[in-house]
Amino acid sequence: MKLQRKNRVRALAVGALAVSGALALTACGSDDTSASPGGTAAKPGSIKCDGKGKLLASGSSAQKNAMDVWVQNYSGACKDTEINYQPTGSGAGITTFLQGQTAFAGSDSALKPDEVAKSKKICKGGQAVNLPMVGGPIAVGYNVPGVDDLVLDAATLGKIFDSEITNWNDPAIKKLNPGAKLPDLKIQAFHRSDDSGTTDNFTKYLKGAAPASWKHEPAKTWEGKGGQAASGSAGVSSQVKQTSGAISYFELSYATASKIPTAKLNTGAKAPVEATVDNASKAIGEAEQVGKGDDLALELNYTSKAEGAYPITLVTYEIACDKGNKAETLPATKSFLTYVSSKEGQTALKELGYAPLPTEIADKVRKTVKTLS
Repeated sequence: MKLQRKNRVRALAVGALAVSGALALTACGSDDTSASPGGTAAKPGSIKCDGKGKLLASGSSAQKNAMDVWVQNYSGACKDTEINYQPTGSGAGITTFLQGQTAFAGSDSALKPDEVAKSKKICKGGQAVNLPMVGGPIAVGYNVPGVDDLVLDAATLGKIFDSEITNWNDPAIKKLNPGAKLPDLKIQAFHRSDDSGTTDNFTKYLKGAAPASWKHEPAKTWEGKGGQAASGSAGVSSQVKQTSGAISYFELSYATASKIPTAKLNTGAKAPVEATVDNASKAIGEAEQVGKGDDLALELNYTSKAEGAYPITLVTYEIACDKGNKAETLPATKSFLTYVSSKEGQTALKELGYAPLPTEIADKVRKTVKTLS
């Protein structure tokens, strides 16, 4: 069924959470047909290969762990194609794509109108479209000695990341955690140094849920005052892991992999909401499709107060030309994105802390991929 604009998206399927290591990005000449620990291997003959040579892509680090498994599974079946995905961050990925250097880009935010306009120079006779591929929660990870259970809300988070709350025993944090032994410890707030769709989604949440505490406009580039910076989701999560008093935001898979505790959110629901795939799915289920035609951009609800709905979520898009793709990379691009959006490709993510696409969206993505030219 063709999705209509503003069509409400039903909740994403729930995936089980398991520790996922930082998987090594593999080229498609490997003889290993099984996925690395944390992923699900592809069944023999289930991937239809097309195209030869090297396929370059870059962007979202949020989907790195998912992309590692997809690439490895695809590599076992399609040995004539080498896929190289670099998790450079959404902003850098879009820039590289708009310069014509990559076949597709990964982004945790849909393209802005000016980026779509720029894409027409690369996509001869067409333009770039947003193809949602994976969703999941943005966790707020922390490292506070003696505190294993922490509750925060949007207003407090906004002040923490804007350097207005600077110590872990601040009254605002104490009020949310009356039973916790909060130490007299300086808060070390880390944000992304690179342009990031994760930052964009995190700040959209802060602005939407607590505009009085977060006065900056949402953006891929960090606008908050103070704090420390690190590159990529791997960078900020590593800093939290090793720095006493640290706090940052990154995809749940990174928290799971590094065993970093994550804060629950006081959203106004009866109970604080934990960062899980299931809870993120409930929030993503309220998203609306706002893209036109084959553009499947979604609008997320960052202010949900539904019971068990975790509002800091993101959907990662693969961005490609609807028309005007390079002839030498088009077959492999279509083949790979078809696998990624297939039931099997989506199911492979269940153990990584990602939420597979709902069936209706995945069907639409595959139909759009089929028409790329």
